[in-house]
Amino acid sequence: MTRSRNFIATPPGSTIKEQLENRGMSQKEFASRMGMSEKHISHLVNGEVQLTPDVANRLEMVLGLPANFWNNLEAIYRDKLAKVEVENSMDSDSKMIKKFPYKEMADNGWVPATRKTTEKVIALRKFFEVIELNRLTGNLVPGIACRRLAITEKSDYALIVWAQKAKLEARDSEVSSINLDQLSKHLLQIRKMTIMDPSEFCSKLVKTLAGCGIALIFLPHMSSSFLHGATFYDKNKIVIGMTVRGKDADKFWFSLFHEIGHILLGHLSQDSTSEEDEVKADEFAKEHLIPSKQYEQFVTGNCFSKTDIISFAKQIDIAPGIVVGRLQKDGYIDFSWHNDLKTKYEISG
Repeated sequence: MTRSRNFIATPPGSTIKEQLENRGMSQKEFASRMGMSEKHISHLVNGEVQLTPDVANRLEMVLGLPANFWNNLEAIYRDKLAKVEVENSMDSDSKMIKKFPYKEMADNGWVPATRKTTEKVIALRKFFEVIELNRLTGNLVPGIACRRLAITEKSDYALIVWAQKAKLEARDSEVSSINLDQLSKHLLQIRKMTIMDPSEFCSKLVKTLAGCGIALIFLPHMSSSFLHGATFYDKNKIVIGMTVRGKDADKFWFSLFHEIGHILLGHLSQDSTSEEDEVKADEFAKEHLIPSKQYEQFVTGNCFSKTDIISFAKQIDIAPGIVVGRLQKDGYIDFSWHNDLKTKYEISG
């Protein structure tokens, strides 16, 4: 017998058991009369196997009740069992939906706006392409490398939402076969895009990465994800999802090179990235945006006026706002200094 809030599914085996008790017949004797194994009869009585038309005909001969009686019992049981499972699954998922940033998803147009719990559950199942949401537990996004500022349960669920949307968007992206050597060769070209406006570099960046087997997806930032970017394999392509958290250009480019670092350093082949992997990806981004040798020569001079920063940025062919961000991060200048050299981006998918 299986229960939910509103349904009870009782297998035909319960009726068989009652008939045997009324007759004082053991299951061993019953199995012999039915011409079936004791093991199968035990499963039948306990509702662990389906009562087939053949078994129904045998039951008519042995117990005297018509075959259609047994067939009807089995049909009713299967119908009720399905309703029990659906209701229990819905109850379980109804508790789980609180973990997801549903309103923000709806505001972005990723799921329908609704206040009804059942409709939210169904929308989330369709979004994640699963029969029930509890299949998303465990390692929520296996093999994902990402740059985010904090890790909490709330941010984990925001991350899986964001990554799923990136995966869905990437399906329509046409990319070449994965070619990491080609990616390495394009790093300098990508770096030069830092001095361009998004209206100019976005399409170029997408095309360049597509030629390396990488689908670049721009998505809105999710407030609870603490996320700058994320990277993962999806079948025959690599997906890089990027957000402009805080809309700062220097953070965007650092995050992009951080994600490229994960790719070229081989971090995507693991179940998840370690703290050491994140540090290495950070170092990769630092080195490729502002080479350490040139950076050390610049900071040794201890001259950090706007003119000095602009001159250095022009010398190494990079946006001055990226230099400002690096100097602020490393403590050479206060976070209130030269922010007018930083660029704010508006990038949409």
